[in-house]
Amino acid sequence: MRSLANTKMVNSKFLFNKLIALSLSAALLSVALQQQATAQSVANLSNSAIAQRSKSELKLPNLGVPELPPLGEPSQYIPQEPKAAENPIEEVRLVLKLRERRVYVYRKNKVQASFPVAVGKQGWETPTGSFKVMQMIKDPAWEHPWTGEIVPAGPDNPLGTRWIGFWTDGKNVIGFHGTPTLESIGRAASHGCVRMFDKDAQALFEKVEVGTPVIVEK
Repeated sequence: MRSLANTKMVNSKFLFNKLIALSLSAALLSVALQQQATAQSVANLSNSAIAQRSKSELKLPNLGVPELPPLGEPSQYIPQEPKAAENPIEEVRLVLKLRERRVYVYRKNKVQASFPVAVGKQGWETPTGSFKVMQMIKDPAWEHPWTGEIVPAGPDNPLGTRWIGFWTDGKNVIGFHGTPTLESIGRAASHGCVRMFDKDAQALFEKVEVGTPVIVEK
């Protein structure tokens, strides 16, 4: 009986030890699986970070350096202001100098021509200031200021063959004109108008137009 009891006790201890071994194996297996899962997660995160970094490090294709225009031609790379259209009327101006008894034709601030003239006598001085050509007549008729007599165009007309008016007070007018009184040129002899040799009046007529500035100086 004692031998049978001893045998049972030995078998029980063997089974108990076997169960403990199996439990330890199961626990170790569980820990190993958890470590493997953790390592896999870390690996996935690492691969994802590498992929993201690779994408961020992608470079655009090299399109080359844009070709710059050569120096010395600023109009190619500096914006240019549009040039104002030239006004042919404003390009030309007349400057009448009373003391010199001469009218100057300026084009772009350069003297293009000048002509001798007769100007207004004492009491009938030619007005000074800035004016503009307001009237141009070929072969004008002349009206006597006191009698109202009309003198038609012709060799005896006091205005010659050309009239260029530049001043008025609403009743009287003053301008450049030819004259048959040649000896008056270079003197203060008129009633305010500017007398010229007829050929000079014709030449001046071709250089101006209505609107051309006229500056009269002493």
